[in-house]
Amino acid sequence: MEKVVIVNKKDQVLGEESRNAAHKVNGLLHRGFIVLIFNQKGELLLVKRSGKKMLWPLFWDGCCSHPRLGEDYIKAGERRLKEELGFSCQLKNIDKFYYRAIYQDVGSEEEICAVLEGKYNGQIKPDSEEAADYRWIDMKELEKEIKTSPEIFVPWLKKALFLRREK
Repeated sequence: MEKVVIVNKKDQVLGEESRNAAHKVNGLLHRGFIVLIFNQKGELLLVKRSGKKMLWPLFWDGCCSHPRLGEDYIKAGERRLKEELGFSCQLKNIDKFYYRAIYQDVGSEEEICAVLEGKYNGQIKPDSEEAADYRWIDMKELEKEIKTSPEIFVPWLKKALFLRREK
C-alpha cells in the first residue's frame, strides 16, 4: 500500500497515511509536487493522466506525485520522472503552494505542492499505467487552451503555472 506524507500548513511532517485515505473527499493535508519540463524551444511537456487514475483521469497535467517519507521534493521529482516518463533530469525547486480541490464525489487533493522545473530534449517513454498521452506545447498556446477549456486541465497545473509566472 502506497503511503503519503501528512503535513500541516507549514509543511511540517506529522506522519504517514495511505494514499487512499489521504485522497478521500474529506482527505488529509499531504505533500505533493508537480514537475514542469521544458524543451530547448521553451515548450512545456504536458502529460495526459491515465484513464485508470482515481482522481482527474484523462486530464492534462505535468508529471506529478507525492514524495515518500524522508525523500525531499527534488529526489521525489527525479524518481517520478523516471517511473512515469522513462527519463530523468536535473530539477530545481521553484516554490510551493497550498491548495484543495475536490474531484466529483470520488475524492480530493489537499496538498502542499512543490513546483519543480527542469529541461529535457530526449526521448520520452511513458508508462501506460500513469500516462495516456503526452505533448509539447508553447506557453502562449497553453494559456489560450486554459482560458478556452479549463476543464481539461488538473487544478494544480493551473496554480503552478500562475505561481511560476509570478516568479
